[in-house]
Amino acid sequence: MSGILQAIRESQGQMNRKEQELAQYVLEHPHEAVQSSITELADRSGTSTATVSRFCRNLMFKGLSDFRMKLGAELAVTPTHSTYQDIVAGNSLHSIVQAIEMNHIRSISDTTRQLDLQAVQQAVGALRAAKRIDLYGVATSGIVALDFQQKLVRIGIMAHYWPDSHMQITSASSLEEGDVAVAISYSGDTVETYDALLCAKERGAVTLSLTKFGSNRISQAADIRLFASSLEEGMRRGDMASRIAQLHVVDILFTALVSEDFDDYVPQLEQSFQQVKKYRKEKGR
Repeated sequence: MSGILQAIRESQGQMNRKEQELAQYVLEHPHEAVQSSITELADRSGTSTATVSRFCRNLMFKGLSDFRMKLGAELAVTPTHSTYQDIVAGNSLHSIVQAIEMNHIRSISDTTRQLDLQAVQQAVGALRAAKRIDLYGVATSGIVALDFQQKLVRIGIMAHYWPDSHMQITSASSLEEGDVAVAISYSGDTVETYDALLCAKERGAVTLSLTKFGSNRISQAADIRLFASSLEEGMRRGDMASRIAQLHVVDILFTALVSEDFDDYVPQLEQSFQQVKKYRKEKGR
């Protein structure tokens, strides 16, 4: 199942009755849905054009055209038998290597197809103009936030990541207009990350979210919404594919940021590399 269809299935329980009927039609007839006009989709699902529009907006699409384009792109390249592989007892090393490779490639591919380039450009612009950047996340998403913080510091951008959730709120409370807060959470519902983002928003900072695709409270609270897709569920996967998807988006943001101000940021990268090389202690290690 594609990432968009999975997001619809996961969100179905929170929809009203008519939206649930529309969701069920799309889940059962995805190829027909991407070929339908708003009137045709409403008629075929027994709903209304208003329901179709609301359904698309609630799933964070700009409208039906955006929904059809992105779902159609997924359906065109997603084999019906292709699913994420869980950890299975007794698998051979060869099959494990193949499964992890497929999971990571699929995660990156799904995320790339769902990226809203306009939102990415807005995020790059906000990061570029920021006086200060806060990054929030816990557990696996905290590792991704730390990775982003280290990248930004290397090019001379003042960025902060605190692994302690209380310190994330403490830091958010000192943000001002012109600052940026980035909330990273695969589920989009992590309480600690949500609270820090709300605090930053109250302080007037530009808020940016990176969550799994679909409607969730962190993305709904953010000014700029980015999504990563992995279809990863269950305890045994260890947040592997979702971490790769989030890092993929972080790498895109960082590369785009450096590319826009190449002459300023590349010398900063070189300087940070040379200074670490100069001062790190080689003896005794």
